[in-house]
Amino acid sequence: MRPPVRWIRRADTSIWATAMVCRVEGAPGEREKDREGGDGATEKDCRPDMNMNPAFSARPRPRGDPQRGEDSGDPLRGHEPCEQPVSPLQDPFPVLLVELSPEAIFIQTDGRFAFVNSAMVKLMGASRPADLLGMPVLDRVHADFRPIVQERMRRIHENKETVPLIEERWVRLDGGCVDVEKTASPFIYMGREGGQAVVRDISARKSLEDQLRQSQKMEAVGRLAGGVAHDFNNLLTGIMGYSDLLLQRAGADDPTRGDLEEIYRAAERAGALTRQLLAFSRKQVLVAEVLDLGVVITDLSRMLRRIIGEDIALMTVINPGTGKVRADRGQIEQVILNLTVNARDAMPSGGKLALEIGNVDFDSSYAQEHLRAAPGPYVLIAVTDTGIGMDPETRSHIFEPFFTTKEKDRGTGLGLSTVYGIVEQSEGHIWVYSEPGHGTTFKIYLPRVAEPVDAAVAVPQVAPLQQGCETILLVEDEDMVRKLARVALETNGYHVLEATRGEEALAVLRALSGTIHLLLTDVVMPGMNGRELAEKISAMNPKMKILFMSGYTDDAVVRRGVLIEGTAFLQKPFTAGSLLRKIREVLDSAAAGSVRPAAAVSP
Repeated sequence: MRPPVRWIRRADTSIWATAMVCRVEGAPGEREKDREGGDGATEKDCRPDMNMNPAFSARPRPRGDPQRGEDSGDPLRGHEPCEQPVSPLQDPFPVLLVELSPEAIFIQTDGRFAFVNSAMVKLMGASRPADLLGMPVLDRVHADFRPIVQERMRRIHENKETVPLIEERWVRLDGGCVDVEKTASPFIYMGREGGQAVVRDISARKSLEDQLRQSQKMEAVGRLAGGVAHDFNNLLTGIMGYSDLLLQRAGADDPTRGDLEEIYRAAERAGALTRQLLAFSRKQVLVAEVLDLGVVITDLSRMLRRIIGEDIALMTVINPGTGKVRADRGQIEQVILNLTVNARDAMPSGGKLALEIGNVDFDSSYAQEHLRAAPGPYVLIAVTDTGIGMDPETRSHIFEPFFTTKEKDRGTGLGLSTVYGIVEQSEGHIWVYSEPGHGTTFKIYLPRVAEPVDAAVAVPQVAPLQQGCETILLVEDEDMVRKLARVALETNGYHVLEATRGEEALAVLRALSGTIHLLLTDVVMPGMNGRELAEKISAMNPKMKILFMSGYTDDAVVRRGVLIEGTAFLQKPFTAGSLLRKIREVLDSAAAGSVRPAAAVSP
């Protein structure tokens, strides 16, 4: 009869391998048949019971039938090792099963490897079993786990106890580490007491778990940062706006003018910080366009050389045929600039910095190993330095806002968090590879698009302030911002109607018999948000122009950070001057009821 290899599913092979490589001495799984020899003696025919698993359990399988190809469960989790020691069976068929096992299997006696299968050889990075045989098992266990493993081995040897499934970290022959699950039980091999173990590589699973934890942490910090930036931008709008109004009234010789200018500059610097927080939290407005990254890097190269200094050699590699991406050019330039500055600071004694771009394609297997990656075509931006590198603890925090390893006053700790936010909001991914003393590589993957590069748009000239006479419905729940906008508009001739929330604005509109030319509304408000209010008002008065303002963007006016077609938007914090220019731009636009997307107005 042929051995039933074809009956055994891959998930079951480690069970059957261990069961068939040994016979049970007196275990219930043993079948005995008396045979009479030629001299009248009787001998035992000991064969493994195909319905039992002596290496793991003395009971029948809980489910499944190997002869019918049914799944019998997880070999590591679904069985309890039996307490009976076992010894080898001299039969080539069991050895074949052990070699076919997808799980790594080894036997140890006196704390040393006595038997290893091919999967164990591969797991440990060995080229042949002889590389491991005779070696102390603890030599291959990571130092952090040796006390645990040593205690488990003692329980196996002294108490003849089966030890449960546990996660450990082992060290390969090449020095690399591998995370494993392992279960072990008493075992007699070649007449010597020891233990047998089944080991499963869980490095991929652990990597995904770590990525998930990091992603959840960054998401939570991002929500916090976005909320702080939103509230802070409202405060800055008042500070910048009122100082701007006072500066307009103060003459050149006014003794308070210098103080007002300092207040305004301080507010501008604070505004830059909130913009970085918004970038990290993926709540900023992007102006996406199709870009050739080769052109972007070429244009930046001269400035980058000035930034890094003469003691750092800059090398750029633009691989032929590199595809296009859809992103905000200014933000991508910021990403490259921040990574370059970070690399420069990591090489205080000089070194080499390489920027490389090229095409890559993610397959399904790569996506399964990287949590946020999706299969498809991408463009890679790799930034590599020969600096001091980072240890794992530092790498786990580098994208968090305000985390920095630099000296005081040498950075805000927002450079890499800004990079992270911009890449994520651009639907890309960023990975970092680094070891102490061996430099660092940041790899950014942006989705590749098969579209032509967008034509360059001329930078609009700042228009002079103009008076107006139109009626504006102002809806803002923050008192300071609402009062500032009303003062700025009324000072320049506009008639202003106020409301603190959407429902109040609708009541004002219904009670008014005259014409309202423009709705100026915050986006994030209690109850009805700005977009919902605009939709209701547009239905009542289709000719009314609409301008949104916010210190924080959400899905009400953007999709993935890009303005919805036909949306006019003013980012907080803003000055009185930028508000008036934007109001005039929207009122003078040709569209009725809504406006085409306009370039963001700087404070």
